[in-house]
Amino acid sequence: MRILGIETATTTGSVAVMSTDGLIAQYTLNIEVTHSERLMATVDRVLTDARLTLADIDGLAVSIGPGSFTGLRVGLSTVKGLALATNKPVAAVPTLRALAWNSACSARSVCPLLDARKKEVYAALFRFDGKEMAQTMAETAISLEGLAVALKEETVFIGEGARLYRRELTALLGDRALFAPFSVGVPSAASVAELGIAMLAKGEAVDPDSLTPLYIRRPEAEVAWEKKQRSQ
Repeated sequence: MRILGIETATTTGSVAVMSTDGLIAQYTLNIEVTHSERLMATVDRVLTDARLTLADIDGLAVSIGPGSFTGLRVGLSTVKGLALATNKPVAAVPTLRALAWNSACSARSVCPLLDARKKEVYAALFRFDGKEMAQTMAETAISLEGLAVALKEETVFIGEGARLYRRELTALLGDRALFAPFSVGVPSAASVAELGIAMLAKGEAVDPDSLTPLYIRRPEAEVAWEKKQRSQ
């Protein structure tokens, strides 16, 4: 089975082709160019360099959030279009689960963090038992202080939120705060694709028309629009 994975939840965009035998190709870019400008070109480049076409792909996997509202919409709309055009099955992979998968073999709990602004982070908690990665805290938008109260043991932090708030987390948790290397803290389409392979093998494909972002918090533009409507 070959899966095309797409990750656009943050400014770091990633596209990968993964098979049940391992990673075939992956491109990752963290530059000041929008996903809408580069995503399809990156998909074409990955497939071309891997000497594959969409006809050689057995399924699609996409990161569904939480994360950048705009980035998620670009990724999901692209996968929805590809799925409808090719009739390929789709796996909807939560972004924080895919990020935690980068450090899945840790003996400690793994807490992926993305910056949610407003002095909050998007966070979840996972534990690897040697075979599978179990989620022990659901995705949430939470303050660093609230997160520190929820964590009772040594925890490995991973992701851009861990990089941005390393000093604050260390001050709150002391020696209980551990940090994954920056090299594995970037959202990876390969992780999205690998988790997608497992989901599709279990029959967990989703209807492309039902693909929706896992926002956790409502987009600011939507909140501002409703506030404006109420004031009129």
